[in-house]
Amino acid sequence: MIKSILDTDLYKFSTSYAYWVLYPLAEGTFKFTDRNKETYDQAFLDLLKSEVKKLDDLSLDDVEYKWLINNITYIPSTYWEWLRTFRFDSNKVSMSLNDSGHLNIEVTDLLYKSTLYEVPILAIVSELRNNFLGYLNLSNLAFNKTLEKLGNKIEFAEKYELPFSEFGTRRRFSVLLHEMVVSYLSACKYCMGTSNVYFAMKFRMKPIGTFPHEWIQMHAALFGNKRANYLMLEDWIKVYRGNLGTALTDLFGTKSFLRTLTKQQALLLQGYRIDSGDNYEVGDMIIRRLEEFGIDPKTKLLVFSNALDFNKYKDIYTYFKSKIKVSAGIGTNLTCDPGIEDYKPANIVMKLSKVRMSEKDPWELCIKISDDKGKCMGDPKEISIALYELHLTD
Repeated sequence: MIKSILDTDLYKFSTSYAYWVLYPLAEGTFKFTDRNKETYDQAFLDLLKSEVKKLDDLSLDDVEYKWLINNITYIPSTYWEWLRTFRFDSNKVSMSLNDSGHLNIEVTDLLYKSTLYEVPILAIVSELRNNFLGYLNLSNLAFNKTLEKLGNKIEFAEKYELPFSEFGTRRRFSVLLHEMVVSYLSACKYCMGTSNVYFAMKFRMKPIGTFPHEWIQMHAALFGNKRANYLMLEDWIKVYRGNLGTALTDLFGTKSFLRTLTKQQALLLQGYRIDSGDNYEVGDMIIRRLEEFGIDPKTKLLVFSNALDFNKYKDIYTYFKSKIKVSAGIGTNLTCDPGIEDYKPANIVMKLSKVRMSEKDPWELCIKISDDKGKCMGDPKEISIALYELHLTD
């Protein structure tokens, strides 16, 4: 179900490298959450363990290594040389079912290693879940309908000149359908690229991505909530020196992010990714902050990625296109839209739950608040502390 060690999102490697450079002794635990609280049985768990075990056999081959050296130059060859030696270790992945049949998954390792497990595990769970529910038996029909719907989406994007990227690895219907979708998108004028590094290589597309919530979560847990957004940007800039400059704004809400954003950071950043909250309100908030700095918003980019479909994105694009550059990362709507009646995709995530600076240090809990009211993740006490410290309480 995982085609290659590169069959993952670009930000897994960019974030892994940042940990590798700045926090090589830091450790982290990633914890699985099923927002729909679906139930499974022992047979499913056995299959899951078998598929995760197969990750142990993956390694970076010579063709992949040479492609990375030539195409992802902002990460130096020393990291890719290390990746050639890296092997997943399924013994580090804890998988079980609780008494209610809900799935528990955790993986703990050095952060620059543990981060690499997230996307492959989610993609495996999503595909196994679709098989468990009987949907893969309908795959031929699903593929035909998906491609028919995809053709309509591409036509729609071209009609309204909507730039977008494919972000659908983690909750894809299946790896085969994902590959078919990306192969079609590779010929689409307005598809800017794919977050999946393996398919970017295979279909000669641009790999897209910067950093995830975990990067900010780590800084908040280790250094404190109040300056986490500031420090994580300073660290990112220290590593990438202006490359990969699209910032995720919503770990503690965009208002909190903008409060600590400096003009120097804003000048270096190429754009901002909006992943929760009211797209229009958050986008306008970012534009106002840029104007306060004396920065022309039209020189910057907003990337929308919050459960988008193309109709919703068209309205967003129309609203913002005269104010600022606009793009979108579209995931589930592209890679998990099989055209099966009453089908609902998995709603699963795997987030950083705790970190420590080294094995000698105590564990610190990680949380997430976001711009969606009431959509918090993590320990309630830690969340209440963050809400107070960041002046987010009513």
